Amino acid sequence: MKLLEEFKAFAMKGNVMDLAVGVIIGGAFGKIVSSVVNDIIMPVIGVLVGGVHFSDLKITIKKAVGENPEVTLNYGNFLQVTFDFLIVAASIFLFVKALNAAKRKQKESEKQKAPEPSKEEVLLTEIRDLLKNR
Repeated sequence: MKLLEEFKAFAMKGNVMDLAVGVIIGGAFGKIVSSVVNDIIMPVIGVLVGGVHFSDLKITIKKAVGENPEVTLNYGNFLQVTFDFLIVAASIFLFVKALNAAKRKQKESEKQKAPEPSKEEVLLTEIRDLLKNR
């Protein structure tokens, strides 16, 4: 029973919940980026390299014999997944960079807006310091 209570305390910590939300959003974001790559970027690249569809690129290792299918190395799919990864990584990098810049600006504005102590606080601080020196 103690193990279950420890797990519940761990799972309900803010960091774990934030991580779970991040994973879910990341999965959805990955689908969007995959669609951008597959439906927009790769057709343009295919036209630029002579009408080649990357998913069709493969090396045949063994031809089909009877009912046995051919054995191929589908390096086109590998290129497709590599492009997906690079675009997702670049997108996330730019998003995190923008988020960090916004946080930095917010911290700087909070530092600038720090209220000055009132006259009473200044006077009390001076009295405290005088009493300490005695």
